[in-house]
Amino acid sequence: MPQTDSDSVRTTPATPSVPTPRAWAVVLTACAGQFLVVLDVSVVNVALPSMRTDLGLSALGLQWVLNAYAIAFAGFMLLGGRASDLYGRKAMFLLGLGLFTAASVAGGLAQEGWQLVAARAVQGLGAAVLSPATLTLVTGAVPAGAARTRAIGTWTAVGAAGGAAGGFVGGLLVDLLSWRWVLLINVPIGVLVLAGALLWLREARTGAGRRLDLPGAVLVTAGLATLAYGIVQTEEAGWTAPATLLTLLGGLTLLAVFVVVEARTAEPLMPLKIFRTRAVTAANVAILLCGSSSFGMWFFMTNYAQSVLGYTPLQAGLALVPSSLAVVLGSKGAPYLMQTVGARNLAVIGALVGAAGFAWQSTLTADGTFLGTILGPGILMMAGLGLATTPLATLATSSAAPSDAGLVSGLVNTSRTMGGALGLAVLSTIAAAATPAVTSGAPDPSSLVPGYAMAFRVATGVLVGAALLMLLWLPRPTRTVARRG
Repeated sequence: MPQTDSDSVRTTPATPSVPTPRAWAVVLTACAGQFLVVLDVSVVNVALPSMRTDLGLSALGLQWVLNAYAIAFAGFMLLGGRASDLYGRKAMFLLGLGLFTAASVAGGLAQEGWQLVAARAVQGLGAAVLSPATLTLVTGAVPAGAARTRAIGTWTAVGAAGGAAGGFVGGLLVDLLSWRWVLLINVPIGVLVLAGALLWLREARTGAGRRLDLPGAVLVTAGLATLAYGIVQTEEAGWTAPATLLTLLGGLTLLAVFVVVEARTAEPLMPLKIFRTRAVTAANVAILLCGSSSFGMWFFMTNYAQSVLGYTPLQAGLALVPSSLAVVLGSKGAPYLMQTVGARNLAVIGALVGAAGFAWQSTLTADGTFLGTILGPGILMMAGLGLATTPLATLATSSAAPSDAGLVSGLVNTSRTMGGALGLAVLSTIAAAATPAVTSGAPDPSSLVPGYAMAFRVATGVLVGAALLMLLWLPRPTRTVARRG
């Protein structure tokens, strides 16, 4: 039975079964796959100028190198999650990683701009199939209790580290080799992970005998992809442009029709009953809000270091390494703190710690120092988000029925990805509006500071709001703790 109004950590049995070494091999394999797909959200950022020079891409074409991946990733995520339930977690992991690796080869060898964009779209599709299976494999391999919470903490940390490491890895590869290696590096790693998956993963499916809800799959995929397309277009066209409004309205309309269809379908792609589980709904909304802040943090911090402080791409990546380590430590430390304060309380504390970091970062200046405007606030921001995300993912996945495990995993990933896309678009618009207009000549890098500061202030408010939402909406922990002995 799924849990609805209890803290999953506080209600675990006193003597849970101990995970085997093979189980941890499954966790490491799944986490390696998750690292690859999250890394590719950000790793190409520092390679964009080289791509533009080599392939003759226009500004719009360059934007689509990023957008094609993000739209396919977000649009197909729920479909990928349900597919892992119906057709097998190992099968979907292998299919997704195979697609992702093959598309990395095509992108790294691209000779035309359209070839690179098409390869990035297929990469996003592979990532959408692969990513939900990774979390489902983790939760299925390790028994419920403290060990599973630690495994989810590892998955969260590795995913966060993938996003955080993008700037550093990309800068290193572009400086030492070429832009092509930000894609080709996926190939040897992908082959190794595929070998590990064939060796260690065991097939598991929980929806045997059920059919895929094709109308629901088409509607939710089209709706999410259209919504993601509308969001990423806002940076170029603005939020009030007719094309933007029509696209966003179209995406929301498709999702509304999806909800109506799912309510009337005997075997729906997304049983709406999962949203009756308070922990699933509240945790996913909180994950969306936290993701909206974290994605923007990496974007603005990387640009601030390079455009305002004059760092090279590699220097900017190195400067953010402590922040990357902070999110890993926060995610890995969360399972131990959850045993003391509970998942709900730790998620609230983490969001408030992150908000303190964003508030500090909003004081950045044009002549900021590494210690005061990158290191200190960066560590607070990322440690706080790491502390918050692990308990939220634990609450969401432990409160779902086994037959919906892949779907809920896909929902968690979708919430984080869509939150990141929406947050980055909104914060970029806010930053642009707060940036002084340039009347003549080249813009002064210091003119970017007011816009960046405003974006960090808004992100602070979002995290404070997320903390309040979690405090009021997440299930309260039970008062009794299982005795040991």
